[in-house]
Amino acid sequence: MRPGSTTVRWRMAFLTDRLTLAVAVLVALVLGMPLLKPLFAAAFPALDRPLYEADSFLALTLDHLALVGLSSLMAVVAGCAAGVFVTRPSGAEFRGILEAVATMGQTFPPVAVLAVAVPVMGFGPKPALIALTLYALLPIVENTVAGLEGVPEAVLESARGLGMGPVERLFRVELPLAAPVILAGVRTAVVINVGTAAIASTVGAKTLGLPIIVGLNGSNQAYVIQGAVIVAALAVVLDFGFDRLAALSVRWRRG
Repeated sequence: MRPGSTTVRWRMAFLTDRLTLAVAVLVALVLGMPLLKPLFAAAFPALDRPLYEADSFLALTLDHLALVGLSSLMAVVAGCAAGVFVTRPSGAEFRGILEAVATMGQTFPPVAVLAVAVPVMGFGPKPALIALTLYALLPIVENTVAGLEGVPEAVLESARGLGMGPVERLFRVELPLAAPVILAGVRTAVVINVGTAAIASTVGAKTLGLPIIVGLNGSNQAYVIQGAVIVAALAVVLDFGFDRLAALSVRWRRG
């Protein structure tokens, strides 16, 4: 095959890759939203301000990502550690309690968590971090437990036969084999948090929910659409990104 043909095929694959396209759409929306002002003005002629301009959409997107990233990281650390603990003999008796707490965190509305946390922690991103972390725990805990329990007993016996201790088995055998299942739980938690983080603006945190909330309060449908479209695009990009990461992890496991 000629080098030129290989280059053309690589470029076509890159341009038709869904993750690349999703990132391109997100960047275009975030950076190009001001250029759509005439479009929103034509679509909503009754509005004096058809474009949200109190904050830049780039700054809101970065703040939104920071909040989602930090809360998801906290949930991953806590959820994975708890999942590992209850799958060890010393922590098996606490499994029911952990599952009950994780389920409660998922079913308890984030708005209610914010309402309880604000009087204690004040306005800003801190109450939102607590609410989003609790909301993300359930899928991570469930998938960590399922992934670790799904490791074949024959594999564990082989590891013991090679002289591996409990800690070495965990990090060299169990966690690598359970990684795809755990990653699926993290993926679910992060995508959920992208949408849920929008409500953090009700307590003073700067996120992409700010134009949505301002728009709802002021009956400005254009603001709502602008915030919601970018939130949706961000969720799609992260979902496709985790899909790519899962494919890479499977390829890595196969060597």
